[in-house]
Amino acid sequence: MDRCRVMFAVWIAGGMLLGSALAEPTAIDVRVISKGAKFVGTSIGGVEVVIRDAETGQILARGKTVGTTGDTAKLMTEKAPHHAPVSTEDAAVFRAQVELIEPRRIEVTARGPLSQRQAENTASVTQWVVPGKAVTGGDGLVLELPGFAVNVLAPPAHVNLAGNPQSVALRANVCMMCGCPITPGGLWDADQFEVAAFIYHDGQKRGELPLEYAGQPSQFQATLEVDRTGLYEVIVYAYDPARWSAQRHHRTRADLVCYHHGGP
Repeated sequence: MDRCRVMFAVWIAGGMLLGSALAEPTAIDVRVISKGAKFVGTSIGGVEVVIRDAETGQILARGKTVGTTGDTAKLMTEKAPHHAPVSTEDAAVFRAQVELIEPRRIEVTARGPLSQRQAENTASVTQWVVPGKAVTGGDGLVLELPGFAVNVLAPPAHVNLAGNPQSVALRANVCMMCGCPITPGGLWDADQFEVAAFIYHDGQKRGELPLEYAGQPSQFQATLEVDRTGLYEVIVYAYDPARWSAQRHHRTRADLVCYHHGGP
């Protein structure tokens, strides 16, 4: 009986070693590009990348993109042949290596930018991968992240204002998802984008207020006239009509509590 047990144990161990030997390391380079702009990299926190088995959900690799936004001329101004590589060696990338025994359909999901949580978006794609056949040629596997990174800079997230009427300065920073700046007449043209705020008073929409370019890259401003007591909510969005997607706007919020001295 002991001999049978030993032979059985050796057979199992041999099978495990055989399975491990059959698995082949397969390199996958994942890059994430901001829609209409550059690669999303270290300067804006990078993008979290998760590679899963599309059938089982098993996580095969996880990490984030690291590197620069890439070569501006190559990405934005040069007219390269269709599908020609546009990444440079320093361009942001997540380099993964997965162990595969057989061809697998993978799902690659990108979420970010990680330093702008209020503006995070998600992009995903599925693709078959063959053991030992690297997905690194050209730009590797590229996902496109839509949207803008919108930050309300003023007023603060919650502020009490005594008395009314009040003129409240509204200021927002709006940049591409890669962190690239928006300026009038620039590569990312402030004159072509719509930046505005929805204004709510005690839960009811009061109107919409456009924000104008404030003279510094990515800075937009407006003045909100407050003439009633109550709770105000400001939702700032950015929209690019040339890129068709309503998903391009992102929202952040600021509350203003306005009241009279000595009474409601």
